This record gives sequence, C-alpha cells and structure tokens, in this order.
Amino acid sequence: MAQVMANMGDNHTIRVVTSRFGELELDRQKVIAMTSPFLGFPDSKRFFLRPHSAESPFMWFQSLDDPNLAFVVIQSQILIPQYQPGIPENIRGELDTDPEAALDILLILTIPKNNPQGMTANLLGPLVINSAKRLAKQVLLDPTIYAPCWPVFTEDNR
Repeated sequence: MAQVMANMGDNHTIRVVTSRFGELELDRQKVIAMTSPFLGFPDSKRFFLRPHSAESPFMWFQSLDDPNLAFVVIQSQILIPQYQPGIPENIRGELDTDPEAALDILLILTIPKNNPQGMTANLLGPLVINSAKRLAKQVLLDPTIYAPCWPVFTEDNR
C-alpha cells in the first residue's frame, strides 16, 4: 500500500510517497476516485494526475493506493482529435453527470522499453473523468470499432 500521510496543520493537503516521484504534497481536491477499479488492480481506487513535464502533453495517472502503479496518459483530443466515443448513459450516471456534460477522455499509453516509436494508445478502454466531481472510470468500448493497441507513430506521422 502507498504511504499517504495527512499533512500536519493543513487539512487541504496530503503527503504521498510514490516509487517514481518520491514524496509529494498533494491538494486533496486533486484526488480522483475510480467508480470501479481498473481490471487487474482492484485495490487502487484513488489517483491523481501529474504532468510529465511543463512542455509535455503526457501525464501520469498515479495511484494513491499503490506507490508502484502509474499509467502514462494523454488527452484524447491531443492525440486523435476525431476520437469522440459515445459514453453510455449508465456510465454517465456512474460518473454523476448528465447526458450533455463534457467529460475528459484520457488514453492510456503503452511505451515499450527502449522503443518509444512502438508506443500504442488504448482506444478500446479510455479513462473517462468527470473533472467537476473528481470521478473516473475506465470504459470498455466496442472492440469491433476501437483498438486496444493503436499505434501512435506510423509511417504517415513519423
């Protein structure tokens, strides 16, 4: 389990120890709760987003419950502007939002070791976030339409 410690004298922040970033102080308002856990990670229910760097479009979706668990993500519209999957009504209900409300859609990236050109994005299982309520869910879409390993770099966009 991650080491999450209340910050002495400040109810607005917590301290968290992660394997990648060391000890961090985090605003409690930045904690995102999963409405259901990622498949394979049933004990990780609380996360936060951390920019990779000021210049990078990449972010880390870091677990507060497991210091070793973090996903590299990117906003879908940055990578694929035309990617706009319909989010089913029952998922919107789970995320406590109405049918017309905007949701943030993040794509989980896989970056092979020593081969960033082999990076893929999971279009089949995006991370959908209601930023206003700080609720998130990984949504499973139609596998006949969306690929789980969509190549980010191809001959056309190298």
